[in-house]
Amino acid sequence: MKIDPRLRLRHISTFLEIAQAGSIVAAAGQLGVTQPAVSKTLRELEDILGQPLFDRTGRGLRLNNAGQQFQKLAGAAMTTLLRAQTQAQSTGQARTRLTIGALPTAATRLVPAATIRFHAAHPHCLIRVTTGPNWLLLSQLREGSLDLVVGRMAEPDRMEGLSFRQLYSEDVVAVVHADHPLNGSFDPDASGQFPLILPPPGAVIAPLVRAYLRSIGMEDIAPAFETVSLAFARQILAQTDAIWFISRGVVAEELGNGSLRGLSLNAPMMAGPVGISQRAGLPESPEIAAMITALHSAIPQ
Repeated sequence: MKIDPRLRLRHISTFLEIAQAGSIVAAAGQLGVTQPAVSKTLRELEDILGQPLFDRTGRGLRLNNAGQQFQKLAGAAMTTLLRAQTQAQSTGQARTRLTIGALPTAATRLVPAATIRFHAAHPHCLIRVTTGPNWLLLSQLREGSLDLVVGRMAEPDRMEGLSFRQLYSEDVVAVVHADHPLNGSFDPDASGQFPLILPPPGAVIAPLVRAYLRSIGMEDIAPAFETVSLAFARQILAQTDAIWFISRGVVAEELGNGSLRGLSLNAPMMAGPVGISQRAGLPESPEIAAMITALHSAIPQ
């Protein structure tokens, strides 16, 4: 079987950009070309393959099953080509590369500790760590731009074509500055007078937090801020009496040194698995296997 002679690298790169961006408009902006050019390239690719790769949802695009499979394999192929080019152009001792997507709960302790262990044993492997929203990292993982994503497990509908192995379980906490007026538990009546910082839609923990607030009669509460960024929220907490809902791993150091204080939630449903997401059905490289071992060794105690 031969590759269709009409298929070009521009078809693949344009498709992968649309898959990540979720729209023709955003993809055109990233690629630096016009929207009609992106639409034309996508139509050409779907004609070559003989089937649509996206479901049209309003003004956006969502990968269908065929699109998810094509993204997984075509993305991996493009990544392999890029690595082959890099290796051919390099001089001296060959270097390998490992690309990791780190969600906020793993980016502050687990991934740094694991990469230090890994680098000590594999000094000639470049480790590239990317942070971002869950949907983006999983899209990059599916297409092969990332080798692993470390963090909380995503919703089942986002795990198509991916596998997950749990490292440990972690809860969501409500944190405040050390001298906050509230002491002890997160009480709906008393807490309602303080600004809330909630995870934005699309964050893995957002449905958990919203479900908890709904269970205590605060489903209509309007947050003052939405973020999972430690750098941003730490400044808000230092200067206001806000309450931030976030995964414990993000603020573990601050809770340990007393600069932030946790409020009791008494909500077992706020716990969830933290682990490693990978492309399903693909063999592990020696570097991936070694990093997985390092991640297991670096699990917070």
